[in-house]
Amino acid sequence: MRTLLELLRIIFLLGLLGTLGWLVVGNIYKFNELTESYSWLGAIAILILIFVLYRNKLQFSGWYKGEGRMKLPKSITVTLISSSILLIILPFVLGSLLN
Repeated sequence: MRTLLELLRIIFLLGLLGTLGWLVVGNIYKFNELTESYSWLGAIAILILIFVLYRNKLQFSGWYKGEGRMKLPKSITVTLISSSILLIILPFVLGSLLN
């Protein structure tokens, strides 16, 4: 039962945080017409950031108390956050280079 509750919590958090993140990033991309076609890269970046947030903070406050709950290694955390920042910036670069 705890596993099912945790899965429902993950779906709720993914929906809520994904929507809030997209409201911020999506509005930034709307300022420039050239970046709108590459805005899906920003969506992937938001999902990566939510994954890092869940694995490093949110999984420890949920209902699931099973084995294997540990933070991501620092090097992986830095790599994922850096790649998501790059993915957020990349539509501006691609929009100006390819159009």
